[in-house]
Amino acid sequence: MNKQRLLLNSYLKTLKLATMLAEYSSIARKSSQSDASYEDFLEQLAELEVQHRTAAAIDRRLKQAEFPVIKEISSFRFSDVPRLNKKHVLDLSRCGFIDSKTNLVFSGAPGVGKTHLAIAFGREACRRGYKVKFFTASKLANTYIEAREERTILRLEKNIIRCDLIIVDELGYIPLDRVGAEYLFGFFSRCYEQTSVIVTTNLPFADWPQIFADDERLAGALLDRLTHHVHIIEIIADSFRLKSSLHKGGSNEL
Repeated sequence: MNKQRLLLNSYLKTLKLATMLAEYSSIARKSSQSDASYEDFLEQLAELEVQHRTAAAIDRRLKQAEFPVIKEISSFRFSDVPRLNKKHVLDLSRCGFIDSKTNLVFSGAPGVGKTHLAIAFGREACRRGYKVKFFTASKLANTYIEAREERTILRLEKNIIRCDLIIVDELGYIPLDRVGAEYLFGFFSRCYEQTSVIVTTNLPFADWPQIFADDERLAGALLDRLTHHVHIIEIIADSFRLKSSLHKGGSNEL
């Protein structure tokens, strides 16, 4: 390897341009063969570097979000939910609501696709450069309780506020005790007009006191913050999972 190449490799490593380092020889040969200009050569290299860094950043945000499964808008069966406004959902999936600190609530019976849409929105937000975190409601409450025991609540809340979007899944599936309810209230209070939240729930708002230790005052104060800036999407349909199981059962009988 000649001195010039050694110096170039050293400079690219110092500048942390790993893709340029890996690709410049190949791009140089192709540019020479096509008689491309120096500017074209440099543009191709820079484009590859940007593409690689963008893909790596998206992958990092997706991992940090800790989604339990992969779900995308493209795989959501809108045909099974004819009463759902598809255009409205697709418009929201572009994530403009995050910049305005607006919240989303997906409500409906179990198995109608609430979690699917919440994760799909979160993954799209990651692709658009937003920092996202996924919790179930019970895990979020337990995370606060563990942070209290370890005296790291301030650190936890700093990390929460750094997020652009937080997903709270399955609110209402498991009733919370008094301590968990108060921590969840504190979470929503800190997110208010600071961080967008997506909530999925199987309960109408009138039944939310039963989630929060039957405390109507606490539930009312939480709803006041959550619904100040909110899009509420009610999904009315039969359970996708139930229909899938029945279909499989019917296939086995034939």
